Amino acid sequence: MTDKISIIVPVYNAEKFIKATIDSVLAQDFTDFELLLVDDCSSDSSCELIESYDDPRVKLIRQEENKGAYAARNRGLTEADGRYIAFLDADDLWEKDKLSKELKFMQDNNAGFVFTSYEFADAEGVGNGAVVKVPKILPYKKALHNTIIFTSTVMIDRCIIPDELIKMPHIKSEDTATWWNIMAAGYTAYGLNENLVKYRRVSGTLSANKVEALRRIWVLLRKVAKRNIFSASWHFVLWAWLATYRRVNKSNKRRPS
Repeated sequence: MTDKISIIVPVYNAEKFIKATIDSVLAQDFTDFELLLVDDCSSDSSCELIESYDDPRVKLIRQEENKGAYAARNRGLTEADGRYIAFLDADDLWEKDKLSKELKFMQDNNAGFVFTSYEFADAEGVGNGAVVKVPKILPYKKALHNTIIFTSTVMIDRCIIPDELIKMPHIKSEDTATWWNIMAAGYTAYGLNENLVKYRRVSGTLSANKVEALRRIWVLLRKVAKRNIFSASWHFVLWAWLATYRRVNKSNKRRPS
């Protein structure tokens, strides 16, 4: 294992966005990384676009079966050579100093698990000014009703947190489940309150489905966090309130003055 950063990107029919995502990684001012793009049996030209890059840091890994993002990320973890793991979705974008600033923040705080603020963006990758700010420290119990950790902002030190905890479970919202499992094991989540990521919201995606989001958080509270009905209900209500607040705040920021 080297001290470089291994960036894991699950890819499935991402031809519309994958080039911009890769370019945002190659533009980083921190250059000691490998970009592991795990294709989950795409039927479009995603693989051809990835293979067009003449850069040894860009590595295409092909899944033999379509198993979903959780399995793609786990395959990337298995193939990763770096000490540090950074996650990135195939349609999101990084600011050019994302890796350097986050790594310094991680080392300054002797942290094993860090995340950053991020900005919502449209299908073209243009930020809309709605930035989700994050706390310096997010305790486990607060994380149960404040799912503020966005996957494309996360970096993990494998010398502190074992791969067994980084491996994602086969459950919807597997990323949130993983963050909870890491914190439940006693590791602190540190937030860098600086906007370094653009979260591209594409109409029709599961992440945009509010009913599905409600169902997922309830399942996570009961099956992953193993909360009883009363504790789960309490966190569920708080989560819904915070989600509504963030949505209203985002809408207000987008409204012209």
